[in-house]
Amino acid sequence: MKTLHKKLLSIFLIITVAALTSCGDRKNAKNNIPRENARAYIVGGGVAGLAAAAFLIRDGKVPGKNIHIIEELKLTGGACDGIGDPDKYYVIRGGRMMNLPTYETTWEMLKDIPSIYTPGKSVYQEVKEFNDKIKTDARARVIDKNRNKLDATKMGFSWRDRWDMIRLGVMSEEACGDKRINEFFSPHFFNTTFWYMWSTTFAFQPWHSLLEFKRYNDRFIHEFPRINTLEGVARTPYNQYDSLVLPMQKWLESHGVNFVMGTKVTNMSFKKDVKETTVEKIHYTQNGKTGEFKLKEGDIVIATIGSMTADSSLGSMNTPAKLITGQKDGAWSLWKKIAEGRPEFGNPSKFCDHIDESKWFSYTVTLKDPLLINKIAEWSGNEPGTGALVTFKDSNWYHSIVVAYQPHFRNQPDNIKVFWGYGLFPDKIGNYVKKRMSDCTGEEILTELVYTLKLEKHLPEILKSATVIPCMMPYITAQFEMRKPGDRPLVVPEGSTNLAFIGQFAEVPEDVVFTVEYSFRTAATAVYQLLGIDKEPPAIYKGGHEIGVLWDAAWTLFR
Repeated sequence: MKTLHKKLLSIFLIITVAALTSCGDRKNAKNNIPRENARAYIVGGGVAGLAAAAFLIRDGKVPGKNIHIIEELKLTGGACDGIGDPDKYYVIRGGRMMNLPTYETTWEMLKDIPSIYTPGKSVYQEVKEFNDKIKTDARARVIDKNRNKLDATKMGFSWRDRWDMIRLGVMSEEACGDKRINEFFSPHFFNTTFWYMWSTTFAFQPWHSLLEFKRYNDRFIHEFPRINTLEGVARTPYNQYDSLVLPMQKWLESHGVNFVMGTKVTNMSFKKDVKETTVEKIHYTQNGKTGEFKLKEGDIVIATIGSMTADSSLGSMNTPAKLITGQKDGAWSLWKKIAEGRPEFGNPSKFCDHIDESKWFSYTVTLKDPLLINKIAEWSGNEPGTGALVTFKDSNWYHSIVVAYQPHFRNQPDNIKVFWGYGLFPDKIGNYVKKRMSDCTGEEILTELVYTLKLEKHLPEILKSATVIPCMMPYITAQFEMRKPGDRPLVVPEGSTNLAFIGQFAEVPEDVVFTVEYSFRTAATAVYQLLGIDKEPPAIYKGGHEIGVLWDAAWTLFR
């Protein structure tokens, strides 16, 4: 076995060297803009848009009053939203996994954003201290059909699976091509404990891009040995809207940033120039009326393209959430319009025209009686906030739940409890409720969960105190769709003089989409390049360069 481990260590060193070849060069924009006079128009008030405004103020020295954030909804935060009150219910469409040591750009900025809850502390300090106090150690990570907790320390790999993981590590991104994950791995791989844990932590489906799966394996190689406990996952004191988005918004407002809410950007007009691309006008609708922003020399546009939570819909205890396929949200229609005839703007259809592959279903449970949450804590061995994900591997819906630390909302009283769940196979018939998850009401979803937990004798009492809000998200994993080079545009496209793209559908070499870090990194890149700032985002963490990380990962292959 010692000889085998040495060989595996050598292989992982090769992986590290190979990973270095995939990083592309970043080019600075040609403009040297007088920043004190520049006006910035940021399309989209999600995390990336808020971060872009913060980088403009802190590093670009652009006055806040010159920055306009144009958001279609009445709420900022994008995929990190969170709303509700104790008299009705709470709703979280989703939550992004956070990581303290490796979200370099995120924490570098949040060290400068003051907490709105703890005077004298930054958001970063607040999050770090919370994680120092509340430790994650999942004791019920993967559950079988009999409610038995599997030994998640064992990955369940066959020799073929191990070899395929090693092969993927040494492959270049170009070699991954336009392959799906299930075109590379054998059927056995998708029944391993590793897959149950990795796929539900990051929301991978077998038909998603092999290239994106490789990036995740490389980026989070340090989490491989502890994916069973999820101790590397960082949590925020409240939901991510209250803990991250709201402090950023308050800080931006204090600097005079103009939030143009309820406003849908419908198109952009470009200067007629065959060599360069320059935005002249931004067209929008607001309260049923059309308007435009006219750009002058030195103005810049930073646009969020695509959206994971676009066209999401909510149901109720008595009604299912509807699937919207008409692309009513402006994030996709805008990208499609401006990309016509401009291949350097990417190919939005690659991501948004495959709803059956990108949709899944989440739900938020608000409880006025702690019975259910107490039963989950007693059975799982985890108090709220310490267990992270619980995945029911035999669930037809591929069902998982997350019981966060309570309170999860800043206005949540002690007698109210909230938790969140999701199903990656929303079109499958439930094990107990014989309906597709996507057709289920909130009451039916909770019924399925209660039966899965073998708590059906308590069902009437649980239903009496619960409000469950289902949420259908057509594009929630659209960023994992099959793609080739160029389908995601560069943050600053070739030839652009005043336009940059941010968010999950702009290209950052080596980094991984579906993360808050990706939003911050694209935002920083956009600001630095458009303003000609001699600075780059912090270097991407590469655990594969560390001998100890490689050794632990190699050992985990044989657990």
